Amino acid sequence: MPQFECYLGIDYSGAQTPSSSLKGLRLYAATRTEPPVEIPPPPSPRKYWTRRGLAQYLAERLAEDRPTLVGIDHAFSFPLAYFEAHQLPLDWPAFLEDFQRHWPTDQDIYVDFVRDGDVGQGALRTGNPRWRRLTEVRAGTAKSVFHFDVQGQVAKSTHAGLPWLLSLRRQLGDRLHCWPFDGWEIQAGRSAVAEVYPALWKQAFPTEGRTSDQHDAYAVAAWLRQADLDDSLQGFVNPSLTPSERALAEVEGWILGVLLR
Repeated sequence: MPQFECYLGIDYSGAQTPSSSLKGLRLYAATRTEPPVEIPPPPSPRKYWTRRGLAQYLAERLAEDRPTLVGIDHAFSFPLAYFEAHQLPLDWPAFLEDFQRHWPTDQDIYVDFVRDGDVGQGALRTGNPRWRRLTEVRAGTAKSVFHFDVQGQVAKSTHAGLPWLLSLRRQLGDRLHCWPFDGWEIQAGRSAVAEVYPALWKQAFPTEGRTSDQHDAYAVAAWLRQADLDDSLQGFVNPSLTPSERALAEVEGWILGVLLR
């Protein structure tokens, strides 16, 4: 029996500001019985989703009594080396609060404004692009969350997206399961958000005229749906990790779909 009723795939973007209409920010939704379709933003002068608008949409959707699994393609946490360098507790909710205080990218600013020192206190919470999380190493090609200014960077999306995860947690509380930080097992009937890496799955689905950004979001929703329907999702939600690896992943996060190599 599938655990979820809906599956949302999000291709994220850290470009411009939270109020900017972003062509690279795409959302696809599927259900148990229907394959993914693109969800446009509500009618407005903006043609594409904004990060703020998407966060509001997610807060409303995930508050519904309809268990939904959301895959977002940016990192949900940082490498252990970051916590050690800044002497931070190994506590994910505290990490989100601390990050937002230093990188207030939920304000109408560019991520680069914080990087350049014009806003916030980003200089006090920086990282080394050589630092990588265990899950990134296992994924093979996933880039460091601190590797800015390269093609396919996840750094800007991550630094733009983390404050919105904090916002969702504040609004939804126990209604939302942030995997794996709230536990590896997702309680039946609850909605969940998880970090994903579309490159793991997008080759398995024909593009059918979609742009790269559209296809990444489509592939995420399609894979989440397929994995739940064929009962393979539980194996990915509970990857075979050693106790030390599991403890590390509960701090650094884990990319759903990455198994041991």
